[in-house]
Amino acid sequence: MQLNIPPDLQPLVDKRLSSGEYGSAEEVFRRALEVLEAEETWTEEERRALDQKIDHALAQVAAGNVYGPEEARQKLAAMREAHLSDLGR
Repeated sequence: MQLNIPPDLQPLVDKRLSSGEYGSAEEVFRRALEVLEAEETWTEEERRALDQKIDHALAQVAAGNVYGPEEARQKLAAMREAHLSDLGR
């Protein structure tokens, strides 16, 4: 099968190719179709769960319950240590 890339899509394909992540236009289209398939197979329940998480995060930001990158690193490091400790490592 041969595929003709429409002129309006060529810059998008070229951008992906120039990133070095893809070796051919076929790889770009393969990935695009994989993402499309994954998106279309999401269940409504998964969509609602994600929407709820986003709403919760936005509410936290609105309430000022946010912290900077260093505090985030510290919290993640503490969570990692606790997890490893639970695993007995």
